[in-house]
Amino acid sequence: MMTKSTHAPLFVVLALTLLAAGCSRQPEPAKDAAQERAQSQQQPAPAPPPAPEEKKADVPPKTDAKTFRVRFDTSRGPILVEVHRDWAPIGARRFEELVKAGYYNGARFFRVVPNFVVQFGLAADPAVTRKWDKTIPDDPVLQTNRVGSLVFATAGPNTRTTQLFINLKSNQSLDDQGFAPFAMVVEGMDVVQNIYPGYGENPDQGQITARGNAYLTTAFPKLDYIKKATIL
Repeated sequence: MMTKSTHAPLFVVLALTLLAAGCSRQPEPAKDAAQERAQSQQQPAPAPPPAPEEKKADVPPKTDAKTFRVRFDTSRGPILVEVHRDWAPIGARRFEELVKAGYYNGARFFRVVPNFVVQFGLAADPAVTRKWDKTIPDDPVLQTNRVGSLVFATAGPNTRTTQLFINLKSNQSLDDQGFAPFAMVVEGMDVVQNIYPGYGENPDQGQITARGNAYLTTAFPKLDYIKKATIL
């Protein structure tokens, strides 16, 4: 004989359990619409622009040194001269230009007057002499013509071109005639004193200007000469 169960059917129990669970969950609060839009539109902050490169200060160009040296390698030996720009700025600048151009390379010491001067400055190639045959203004005479001083030769006021002489003794009488020293022999004065003097003032400057070494090596083969002039 079947007896009636005192327990509720199984499906009823499950349903009641699910209903209780659902009622116990708290609903999530709805997000504010403006907040959602702000979050969706929020972008990472852009990286800051690179710092502008610091502008380097303009470096002023180097000014010319007050002095510079030139070495003459000669057939008699080396001669070293020191140029002082402030002694005779125009003459010092012309001399520097001539040395840089190689003007004196091969030039003969064509005039030697013992106990007075050794003179040079007409180029080995007459075309080079003609190229540089342009005068420069005189400098005031600020230094005396003492032994070993280097000076431009002149034919009167404002006629300096390329010819130079080295004083073999103190020639102070030249100061009042406008001869402005711009450099001094600092090494090799003994070489200067021993440059070949045998032809004296015989070489003709007009012929040297017109023919250069072609004239001198034939007519005056013993003349000493400059192999090379170099700024140190």
